[in-house]
Amino acid sequence: MTLSQWILFALAVQFVHFLGTWKLYVAAGYKAWQAAVPVYNAILLIKIINRPVWWVILLFIPTINLILFGVLWVETLRSFGRNKTQDTLLVLLTFGLSIFSLNYSKNLKHISDRSLRPRTGFGETVSSILFAVVAATLVHNYFIQPYIIPTGSLEKSLLIGDFLFVSKFHYGARTPMTAVSFPMVHDTIPVLKVRSYLKKPQLPYFRLPALQKIKRNDIVVFSWPADTVRQFFVREKRVDKPIDKKSNYVKRCVGIPGDTLEIIDGLVYTNGEKNTYSNRAQIQFTFNAYASKGISSRKLLNEGFESFSRKYKIENITESSYQQLIPYIIGRTGNTVENFHVITEAKGLPLELVQKLGLRVSEPLESSKEMTLTLEEANTLRKISGMDSVVQRVNKRKVPNETFFPNKIPYDWNEDNFGPLLIPKKGLTVALTPSNLPLYKKIITDYESNDLEISPTEIRINGEVKESYTFQQDYYWMMGDNRHRSEDSRFWGFVPEDHIVGKPIFIWFSIKGINDGIKNWSVRWDRVFTTVDGPGERLSYFPYFIGVIVIWQGIVFYRRRKSKSVE
Repeated sequence: MTLSQWILFALAVQFVHFLGTWKLYVAAGYKAWQAAVPVYNAILLIKIINRPVWWVILLFIPTINLILFGVLWVETLRSFGRNKTQDTLLVLLTFGLSIFSLNYSKNLKHISDRSLRPRTGFGETVSSILFAVVAATLVHNYFIQPYIIPTGSLEKSLLIGDFLFVSKFHYGARTPMTAVSFPMVHDTIPVLKVRSYLKKPQLPYFRLPALQKIKRNDIVVFSWPADTVRQFFVREKRVDKPIDKKSNYVKRCVGIPGDTLEIIDGLVYTNGEKNTYSNRAQIQFTFNAYASKGISSRKLLNEGFESFSRKYKIENITESSYQQLIPYIIGRTGNTVENFHVITEAKGLPLELVQKLGLRVSEPLESSKEMTLTLEEANTLRKISGMDSVVQRVNKRKVPNETFFPNKIPYDWNEDNFGPLLIPKKGLTVALTPSNLPLYKKIITDYESNDLEISPTEIRINGEVKESYTFQQDYYWMMGDNRHRSEDSRFWGFVPEDHIVGKPIFIWFSIKGINDGIKNWSVRWDRVFTTVDGPGERLSYFPYFIGVIVIWQGIVFYRRRKSKSVE
């Protein structure tokens, strides 16, 4: 909805409110015209139902106001003696319109000194739940939101199974844009597995003042822009979601507005200088390790390496036993019982399961292994006895393709050699040409809502011939630290400022093997209650947290004993 449409909508709501409540205002001792004054009428209504005036603020907070509307409708009925269950159900089912019958009924009497305590235990429970939901939604939308890391695109900086607290206020909380949405969930209602929101109406984008700007190489949570492009670049399919209901991603911001970014042989350069990272950042690449005498998986594990795959030969595989092995298998080779191999992650096949199934399993020594390593780990691996060489995989093939941004031939960029590329900044003007238009087309049409027409001789924006374009907001370039295991800006391009969600600040819990079933879970105690990024080694604040809890409980215990002794 445009601003003018929202103004008309707000005026219509005010008109309906006046028609349905003006006699209630009069019965409560106010003037009829006061029911027609925006905001002021809300303040008076809160006084009529004998609730705190600060509730008015909640009426202007998306999602929370939907809850409060229902509360106000019910409280209004209660303030004029309508206490029956059927009255409550009717006002909720009619979205408050049944108040019209109350407004135009005879002998209206306002109960100014009514009790605000719920009359039943059920009513008390409902009241407590509503208060908890409102409070939690406020925190969730504007201060701190919990997340969990489901994939390894930021390994080993953030690990699969890390539970994060993400600050909404560091970069300025983005107010909800989806006006009608189920509270405390993202895009799907759990259990029911249905959409949690209505696509319309949409509120204008607005962000509260920020404590800090996004700095180069910050880890950032953002709404995935690719939810509004053709998934996996299949032209027949399209996924459209409101901005605040798009999938949430977490990546490292390697390029900020105004930067010129280039990737050379896997290394990121901004403005001609190679990016440098804090010592907690674990930038990883794909390497091929070679050893003519074979590479022992057990030896790699003993040396602390876990990012590689293992290949097993199974001599007596059956369909039944294979089905039980599937949770541990990431690939297979061979189509006969005599030549059947399975590929697993570094942890391999569970010995207990192999013995239970009576399988004859062997792991041939491979002369080469593909591994995911940091540059430091690669140097360590090279020093292991028996290792011939460790070579970084770098894609140097410059072939025109549609796989990598801007997903348009004749661009020939790839994951390791990309750009140079100017990252748009608000107010920055660039010349438009047929060759660079693919870089900014989605910005012009999707992110900044312009009509674009392209002909062999000219470019028209909103019907006018244009030779340049001025960007209306900032943009960022996001990449995963696991450079060959991350779907990031190299595939789908820029992240607009209005897609920024927040800053991960704290790991409050971490489970290793979270995707492998609860029996395989183990807590990473060294990561519990640690900060996400920053200088210096990772420090756990968990002992301090336990100390505070013990001291607090000690104080509570002491005060209880003291109060009992006084009695």
